[in-house]
Amino acid sequence: MKKIRIAIDGPAGAGKSSVSKLVASKLNYSYVDTGAIYRSLALAAAETDGECDSAELAEIINHFNVSFKMIDGINHVYLDGSDVTNEIRNERISMLASKIAKIPFVREALFRMQRELGEEGGVVMEGRDIGTVIMPDAELKIYLTATPEHRAKRRALELEAKGVSFSMEQLVSEIRDRDRQDMTRKVAPLRQAEDAVVVDNSDMNLEETAEKIVQLARERE
Repeated sequence: MKKIRIAIDGPAGAGKSSVSKLVASKLNYSYVDTGAIYRSLALAAAETDGECDSAELAEIINHFNVSFKMIDGINHVYLDGSDVTNEIRNERISMLASKIAKIPFVREALFRMQRELGEEGGVVMEGRDIGTVIMPDAELKIYLTATPEHRAKRRALELEAKGVSFSMEQLVSEIRDRDRQDMTRKVAPLRQAEDAVVVDNSDMNLEETAEKIVQLARERE
């Protein structure tokens, strides 16, 4: 059977990352963590002088090589062949990645890289503009969503586990605000591709959501 390209888009809190990893594991596909690409670039910049001026970033991008491999259900990130899965998750790299992701020529360069990573198929890629910008010709496009109330409940469980106090009303309000910002931003706004399959997992757990998408993928292989 051929290996297809799966684009999973949707709002914050819908569980895109967890679902994408599980789908990739079940199908033995690669999972492309688009955020990890920016983090890897930030790590490469940090290993120089960390100043991130345009000339330096352009030079780094010219020799930038990032890849992914699912091992025992864990998505490993490789920068120039070295496993940097853990290194890219520290706070310094997170802050630097957020900074460079706002630079237009960086975004355009990494858009091209993301497209190239999906060209051969056998890939699950998630974000907010995968099916509309990065892989508009993907064989399967999913728009994964859930009601703001259900997404707020999931966020509440995470905060409870960390011992952080919260207001459900505030969480719902923040999620609605985030949705509005993502849908109206100038660069690659969140929107549902016309041919995307909507999967509302408000009343579905992680396993059920992944199985639904795997079933849709099998129909297209």
